Amino acid sequence: MAFDFIQKLPTPVETRKMYPVPEAVAKIKEERDRQIRQVFTGESDKFLVIIGPCSADNEDAVCDYVNRLVPVQEKVKDKLILIPRIYTNKPRTTGEGYKGIMHQPDPEKKPNPLAGIIALRHMHIRSIEETGLTAADEMLYPENLRYVMDFLSYIAVGARSVENQQHRLVASGIDVPTGMKNPTSGDFAVMMNSVTAAQQGHSFIYRGWDVATGGNDLAHVVLRGAVNKRGVNLPNYHYEDLMRVLELYGERDLKNPAAIVDANHSNSNKQYEQQIRIVKEVLHSRSLAPEIHKLVKGVMIESYIEPGCQGVHDHVYGKSITDPCLGWEESERLIYEIAERC
Repeated sequence: MAFDFIQKLPTPVETRKMYPVPEAVAKIKEERDRQIRQVFTGESDKFLVIIGPCSADNEDAVCDYVNRLVPVQEKVKDKLILIPRIYTNKPRTTGEGYKGIMHQPDPEKKPNPLAGIIALRHMHIRSIEETGLTAADEMLYPENLRYVMDFLSYIAVGARSVENQQHRLVASGIDVPTGMKNPTSGDFAVMMNSVTAAQQGHSFIYRGWDVATGGNDLAHVVLRGAVNKRGVNLPNYHYEDLMRVLELYGERDLKNPAAIVDANHSNSNKQYEQQIRIVKEVLHSRSLAPEIHKLVKGVMIESYIEPGCQGVHDHVYGKSITDPCLGWEESERLIYEIAERC
């Protein structure tokens, strides 16, 4: 087999012992998890704003960004819960390019997963200690989840992963809200099947163990738009799409029906400025029908300090090296407008 085994990595248990979550951070996570859970169960009418960089490539810039969210969160705390995106794995459609801090802690150097695991734990824990805001990350590689689960309050399963059986099974053992995106094809049935699978208990092999899960009652759908056979991006955040999701939930015996709308990716045709308009339309749809207001629990927004994106070697502080993002000033205004409309 054409594998070159470079270095044996510590297990997640060993890593958590070497780089533990401080007790104060664990208490913050416990309280944040409780508040976010109540949104999905309907006990709280607060709206979630999952916001931050496309990929967390620089610790100082990421922590700077999350610190900027703190005074905003304080002002909107009666209406919104802000969940910073600190995405440490980056899916690549062709396999080329920067794959995230877990894989490559320095984007200009060779991959080093051991250093990446240490770097991402340090970044996440530092962010919580400085801000009190626990974050969202993507479960790109299910076998790596246990390296990060002790400090995350939201997990996303991407469009390319949602049909994968291992992602669905592992999602069933997660105890925080887990968003299952529609696949790139846009097939809602596939998306609903993934939620159904994640909400059930399963027995399977995971990291060399025979494991059993109890099901994740907070698994839910994420609408991120689709791509047709000609490569054209098709949005799925409109009123009619949300009503269709409601119908599909009504056909299945699922707990805590919920949807999050991803305002970027295929919904925006990868035009990051359009996220502002899309979020406003989603809020308008919520205002038209009580059932949509109840269904749509939040939005995802790709945002960083500087707008747009750059090459890996350009070195503009706080600017994305993957997908383009809204800048901070636009993002701050948008958060306040969301709060006014909720």
